[in-house]
Amino acid sequence: MFRPDPRTRATWRWGGALAAILILQSLVLAAIFWVTANGNHRRAIEHTLLDDCSFFALTPPAERAEELRERLARDIHRERFLALFDAHGRRIAGNVATMPVLPAGTGASIVAPVAPTELPGKTSDVARLTLCPLSDGTRLLSGMDLDDTEEALRLTWQSLLFGLLPGLVLALGVGLVAGRRAARQVDTMRLLTERIVSGDLAQRLPVPARPDSFGLLCAHINTMLDRLQMLVADVRGIGDDIAHQLRTPLTRLRAGLERGLREAQDRAGFERVIDRSLAEIDGLLGIVAALLRLRELEDGARRSRFAPVDLTRLVEDACELHRPVAEDRGIHLHCNCVPVPPIDGDASLLIEAVANLIDNAMKFGPPGGTVTVRLLLDAGMPVIAIADQGDGVPPAERSLVTQRFYRVRIEGSGAGLGLALVKAIVDLHGFALGFAPQGSAVTIRCGRTGY
Repeated sequence: MFRPDPRTRATWRWGGALAAILILQSLVLAAIFWVTANGNHRRAIEHTLLDDCSFFALTPPAERAEELRERLARDIHRERFLALFDAHGRRIAGNVATMPVLPAGTGASIVAPVAPTELPGKTSDVARLTLCPLSDGTRLLSGMDLDDTEEALRLTWQSLLFGLLPGLVLALGVGLVAGRRAARQVDTMRLLTERIVSGDLAQRLPVPARPDSFGLLCAHINTMLDRLQMLVADVRGIGDDIAHQLRTPLTRLRAGLERGLREAQDRAGFERVIDRSLAEIDGLLGIVAALLRLRELEDGARRSRFAPVDLTRLVEDACELHRPVAEDRGIHLHCNCVPVPPIDGDASLLIEAVANLIDNAMKFGPPGGTVTVRLLLDAGMPVIAIADQGDGVPPAERSLVTQRFYRVRIEGSGAGLGLALVKAIVDLHGFALGFAPQGSAVTIRCGRTGY
């Protein structure tokens, strides 16, 4: 069974719908023109008939017959009907033989047949008539022949019909052209989505120099595809990084188990092998947990839990949490906080970010050194600054240390996710993470930058 392609089907559907709308519009306009023309012509006739009634009402009774004959004499086209009838309906003067039955005194006009007396070969005609009572008991019949009116209206109707025919053809043509253009645009988008589904993310929709609504939609779709392509590339890169980062500890875990199985001679030896393996597994689970944490933060779902946060208390709590560890390592942890206004945020995430920075400072600072944690106001904005006595992150690597799995010191402990987690928390809050031009200070400026 023959089935037309989607573009042809869409062209006929949309083109037919647009053509139907244009045709309906043309018919409505023609009907409005016809009703308007007919109404205007009727009102003009009724105005003439009322003028006759008013004129003869003001004319003295003795002069009415003569005035009537003069008006009929001036009617060279023989389209007027005027007649005077007495109270018994007998004709006094005029060109109508008998008085038709009409509602007198209402001022309304009706279409009715008349019996003309001055139209040779014609005993009956149709006219718009009105019957006006006069002061002396006589009645005036005033009317207008409708033959010319009907002919004019017939010509008007024919003109409208002849004018509609090319309009209908033009509407159908315009509808099909517009429908074909719309179908072609949608088909272009359909083909693009098919190629994207097949894996080709480099495809983009054409956008004209001066785009219309569809062009703006194409531009937005292209922006969405750019973002999608970047996210897919990030996912691929993250997958490669995870595979690379987990391969080494897994290899080390397997080798340690093999060596332990060969070397262990008693229960205590096997327990040491198991303890080392559990420590390696805990490290791997820590990497997975950190990655899941980053995914949750980048998704932005935690922003719904924001509430006013007392930064002074938060920073002091973070210092107290690390003070025992600092004492065990021989590090002096100095905390200096000034009162600052509350900020809107997630307290558990912010203390996690501050704790990560303090932990990094104690881990990478010189042994027995000092780690300084400060909370201050800078231009009315709360700033958390954490510094050790080391050299800090080299300037060339400061844009890299917040990426997943990047480590300044390859031989150091950790998976390279600490600063990435801090950066995700700071971005979630719309704050700014920065490094001092000199030294090792890392700052969190607690002011909205992207929201």
